[in-house]
Amino acid sequence: MYERILLPTDGSESADAALDHALDLARQYDAELLVLHVVSAAYAEAGPGHANAIGALEEYGEETFDEIAERAEAAGVRMTSEQRHGEPHQVITEYATEAGADLVVMGTHGRTGLQRYLLGSVTERVVRTSDVPVLTVRYEGEDEE
Repeated sequence: MYERILLPTDGSESADAALDHALDLARQYDAELLVLHVVSAAYAEAGPGHANAIGALEEYGEETFDEIAERAEAAGVRMTSEQRHGEPHQVITEYATEAGADLVVMGTHGRTGLQRYLLGSVTERVVRTSDVPVLTVRYEGEDEE
């Protein structure tokens, strides 16, 4: 059923919760896990020092890949990773199609109301615009209400 499962990650706890589900599905279906980290286009347009911020985000992405690779190996799951720049929801939906993903697994903070309206939601935008099915995993951390 699934040959390629895409896990977009920003290294957050909600993305980590989604990783658990993605690894489980990849193991069950002997699927490849595609891990994507997007450096937001907003940083490319920032003022002085933006190059340092972009570099730090790229480095953080690589560190996140290393951590996920360890967990994937321990689970016996094949994994590839890629880092791209752009508007996160657009990059994720484009990459899902381009890479031939059968499923996108994403974390969500479960924000509602005004907080969701003001902050927006990459996951929500991916759900609305993706041609590939999207499984959302709600993270219910200590700081979430």
